[in-house]
Amino acid sequence: MLTCDHPVPPDRYNDRVDDHLRITGFYHVSQIGIVQCQKALVNALIERWHPDTHTFHLLIGECAVTLEDVALILCLPTDGLPVIGMTMSSFEAMEAECLLQFGVAPRKEDCRSSCIKLTWLRNLKENLELTDEINIQRYVRCHIMLLIGTILFEDKSGAGVHWKFLPLLRDFVNIGQYSWGSACLAHLYRALCRASRYNCKEIDGPLTLLLGWAWIRLPYLSPLPREPRSFPLANRWHNWERGDRRFRYLKLAHFRKAFDELQEGQFVWVAYAVDRVDPNIIPAEIYMQSVVWSAIVSLVSFECIVWHATDRVRRQFGFVQGVPNPEQNLDKAHREVLTGPMNLNWATAPSHSNWVMHWTKRYHYVLSELPMPSQHPLDSYMNWYRTKYGNRLSLSNLVGEENDEGNQDMDAGNDDMDGGN
Repeated sequence: MLTCDHPVPPDRYNDRVDDHLRITGFYHVSQIGIVQCQKALVNALIERWHPDTHTFHLLIGECAVTLEDVALILCLPTDGLPVIGMTMSSFEAMEAECLLQFGVAPRKEDCRSSCIKLTWLRNLKENLELTDEINIQRYVRCHIMLLIGTILFEDKSGAGVHWKFLPLLRDFVNIGQYSWGSACLAHLYRALCRASRYNCKEIDGPLTLLLGWAWIRLPYLSPLPREPRSFPLANRWHNWERGDRRFRYLKLAHFRKAFDELQEGQFVWVAYAVDRVDPNIIPAEIYMQSVVWSAIVSLVSFECIVWHATDRVRRQFGFVQGVPNPEQNLDKAHREVLTGPMNLNWATAPSHSNWVMHWTKRYHYVLSELPMPSQHPLDSYMNWYRTKYGNRLSLSNLVGEENDEGNQDMDAGNDDMDGGN
């Protein structure tokens, strides 16, 4: 069973910076407390993940974590500029950026390759005095980097955060103009793709998002929610272990059996309808970006490019599900990693520029209802689905399988990444 390191979110921030966090788009995600992991459930989901489609394959059809889930579970901005830019490998460049943004730079022993250790950032945050606007902005940048290095873009070390994100925080008022939510989802997809390799031993990435998605979509498999009216929705299960310790000790066999016996009606396709989530607890600005939630589009985060295949999960948006388009081939961009010395602007890199441009045209790829559904569109879809994937829907065909199909083009290196992203 894969190891699932689940990092602790950064300490509570000083309430004086509330308004500044709202400007950056990181206010709501800063409210998320500790959500303990359920390793067996994560492993059961990984067994059902298909890297070639970026969806989970269950008996009832395909399903996936989408931008809608990111917006409501983590409450990150999902529309906006791609999280992309220049990556520099030199310590001197990182030192100069930190001096510019924090007024102080880490020593070499405070870094790991191109990552800044979280301990250095925590100490900096604790010792900043909020006496003026400059220090307040430094404090907020520090808090955001801690969020990035823990619950949003965590790597396997769990000890640092790559400094490539720091230049995107330089222009304080424009921090919230980036689509941090789509970048976070891209990292979840990449983490699942890697974890589905037969020789992978651990998974990183935003596991709070994955667990929240599973518990909302499969409520009969969730721990008892301690705060059912809280927002972000991830906080429904804040410290769930205190009230439902038995859930922590459920084994992988329990969840495998549940997925093998899954019936239509047990999976919540339209999870955020008014009968399931009180609309009064959701801030209005969250829905202002909802137009992009269903877009069939590339998700971008520096070297990470994945495909948001919403045409395969139309039922999650309340639409008729027909036979989807063929799997999108991301070619070399899907296995690109940030390794070794790197001085590259990913926005203009030959392997990425087309996908970045695709994201900028995301409004053109939003789902709409099928114009003339057939008499039994779901039956047609399920017949196609079982014909194509039926031999892999039963657990007996999944356990022990090396998942060569769709994984051979994935990068084999899980631990030599420069920053782990």
